Amino acid sequence: MTVKRRTIALVMDYVRGEHQSELRFGVERAAEVHGVDLVIALGEELGGPDTGTKAQNSIAGLIGADVADGVVVASATLGNHTGVESLVDFCRTFAPLPVCSIGVALAGIPSIVIDDGRAIELAVGHLVGEHGCRRVAYIGGRTTHTEAKLRADVYRRTLEAHAIPYDERLVAIGELTIESGCVAMRELMGRGVELDAVVAANDDMALGAIDVLKAHGVEVPRDVLVCGFGDVDVARYTKPSLTSIRQPIERLAALAVETVLRRLDGEAVPLRDAQPLELIRRESCGCARQVIPRSARAEAPARDGSPSGAEERQELARALDQAVSMPAAVLRGWPEELLSALDEELAGREGRFLGALKHLLDRAGDERCFLDQFQLVITLLRARHGWRPGGARSSKSLEQLWHAARLLIGRASVRAEGRQRLSVELAANDLSWTGRWLTTCLSLPLLKRTLASELDRLYFTRASLSLYEDARRATLKPFFLMENGRELSPPPESFPARLLAPPGFLRSSERGSVIVMPITFGGAEHYGILVLGDGPDEAVCDAVRVQIGSAMKTAALHREIVCQVELRERLEQEAVRRELQVASHIQTTLAPALSQIEGLELGAIMNPAPEVGGDYYDVFATSEGGWLAIGDVAGHGLAAGLIMLMIHSMVSALTQGEPAASPREILSTLNAAVHENIQNRLRRDQHATLLLLRYERSGRVTYAGAHEDILVCRARTRRCERIPSSGVRVGAVPAIDTVTRDEELVLEDGDVLVLYSDGVTGARDAREEPFGLSRLCSIIEAAQDAPAEAIRDQILREVEAFCPSPDDDVTIVVARYRTPAVLQPAVDSADPS
Repeated sequence: MTVKRRTIALVMDYVRGEHQSELRFGVERAAEVHGVDLVIALGEELGGPDTGTKAQNSIAGLIGADVADGVVVASATLGNHTGVESLVDFCRTFAPLPVCSIGVALAGIPSIVIDDGRAIELAVGHLVGEHGCRRVAYIGGRTTHTEAKLRADVYRRTLEAHAIPYDERLVAIGELTIESGCVAMRELMGRGVELDAVVAANDDMALGAIDVLKAHGVEVPRDVLVCGFGDVDVARYTKPSLTSIRQPIERLAALAVETVLRRLDGEAVPLRDAQPLELIRRESCGCARQVIPRSARAEAPARDGSPSGAEERQELARALDQAVSMPAAVLRGWPEELLSALDEELAGREGRFLGALKHLLDRAGDERCFLDQFQLVITLLRARHGWRPGGARSSKSLEQLWHAARLLIGRASVRAEGRQRLSVELAANDLSWTGRWLTTCLSLPLLKRTLASELDRLYFTRASLSLYEDARRATLKPFFLMENGRELSPPPESFPARLLAPPGFLRSSERGSVIVMPITFGGAEHYGILVLGDGPDEAVCDAVRVQIGSAMKTAALHREIVCQVELRERLEQEAVRRELQVASHIQTTLAPALSQIEGLELGAIMNPAPEVGGDYYDVFATSEGGWLAIGDVAGHGLAAGLIMLMIHSMVSALTQGEPAASPREILSTLNAAVHENIQNRLRRDQHATLLLLRYERSGRVTYAGAHEDILVCRARTRRCERIPSSGVRVGAVPAIDTVTRDEELVLEDGDVLVLYSDGVTGARDAREEPFGLSRLCSIIEAAQDAPAEAIRDQILREVEAFCPSPDDDVTIVVARYRTPAVLQPAVDSADPS
């Protein structure tokens, strides 16, 4: 029968420090050793001041029996902003799953902790007992945090145990960051209190304190000694290197996983398991790191230098084990393996020791151990194997062996550090490019394509991104899925949010670990859940989470902007449509019913374009003949219609008021009024072409203004004559009387006069070729014997066939001149015959 593989959930805050990174690494290694799956739920510190904390911690609330069999809680970092009671309540939300707390002892909950009191006791005791310090300052964390309060109490008691009075002026509070350590150290120095040593509740604050001391000309360790807590990686590289209290984080992690599994098996476990700490001596306390720890010091054997007896060999193995911080269970027993290889080397099997050492360094490097620690191993072995008067290996050859071993360790350490640095640089470069691409994702389909390429760039082989479907965030819809480095089509079915990923994703055929993170933006916008597995470290995962959250926000904003633009466009289009309806109504209403003008056969039409322009024509009869007018207002829509209405009203009033007035005078008067109205009332910058023709029954036509050329198809020649207009547009300038003049033409019996707008000659076909004046003349000449209305209709048909969707008004006025009957006798009496 197949037994379902168990799954452990690790609930922790986002990895922003080495403590969290090492803790996660330790839990992963323990899960691998025990053959269980691991689900890492990342969030923020509980009760933090950030408004987005609740959103970031949403994943923890989804951890239950659907995705895990037991839970490990990183209480030490999650509870920085809250008390023990809140941590207890938080852990109880996972019931009935077995829970284990790391770092903080919680009532009724199995807890794997360190002896916090012992940490400060070690640091203060070392500075006071071994260096003679009497004014030891303490930079602690907030007393709301259980560990911080305990350390502060132990600091006071340790001073009292050494007969040193407690001075509250030597105590400052920080936020467990380098910056807060700087602030706290400045506060201490600002008090003017004398001090000769500083103990900080963590390494970051100790490093901040050293920076401030240096800035004030205080040299560490000459003037002031400093000790931290945590032994972070950078403590080895600072100048001076930082003395610190090392806590066995990976050991704590392994015990926590083991505790949960034992509870699942029904075993009883202790409610509190405290692990020992170690003082790591470096330069900042004045003694650097011990060449040989006290626990490992012993006199060299008197005879052959090899361990004599099982007890002495076990003592040496313990000393080697203590010299190197390497808690991973997969490397357990390495001291005995190395000693056995050394025995074989000393027995004459040359190369066995260096081969075993190289293999050990390779495995330790895989476990992220600091390989330079093995230099102390060589120091211990060399001390135990001193001068050898004889035997298979002489003292000289032994020294060569130790020298070769140190070179091997040095090269391995440099390579490991180089690989780590290169890995960080490559990850930073890849993240930079990923961020650039994700910031340009303006839609969800584009985001999906970008994830497919960029997650592969970052060496992720498994990924699931699901988006919330409802405001209560109870269901998720699969959005993006990747397995074995290949994008897969996500299943179409929605699933309960408590499953975290599409069914089956977390239960793969092979054992593995996944990191689960909420995709959010700020404190209120929840988009979905991201699950990443089989990729780079958690810092990269966190950066990808932030970038995807920003991309989701960008896509949402873009979608909102597009919707707003579309809505505005619809409203604007509706406003334009209504405006065009009004303009079209004005334009078509004002189109005149053709007056009967003696001597003229008339045919006219105006076809408004979809975006109504400002075409205008008019015909007025007078006792002596009549007036023809044609014009075109620049632009489209209601404004053009209003200006056209203005022009129509004034032309009608002026021509009927003074039928015999000159076109020039009417245009000048009209221009002044139109310019005033357009510029000062409508506040627009528009103008219009306008041609006025005063027709007399004799055939004489007086005209003025600016418009398209006048066409006259002469009956005598049967060809079109083009007569240009020479005026200026009305409304463009305040006065046009000096640049406007009257001109004349004479119509003979049978001549056809054609007026038109630029919607005729400017119409374009699919190849953008204009209809043109020549084409118009050819049509008129071919149809000149037809009635005026027929000529008009033929022109219109040709234009519409040439340009089926005109974008401008089409206006045509055709007038055939027939000599009036009242003028015929005068012509006959003048005939000599």
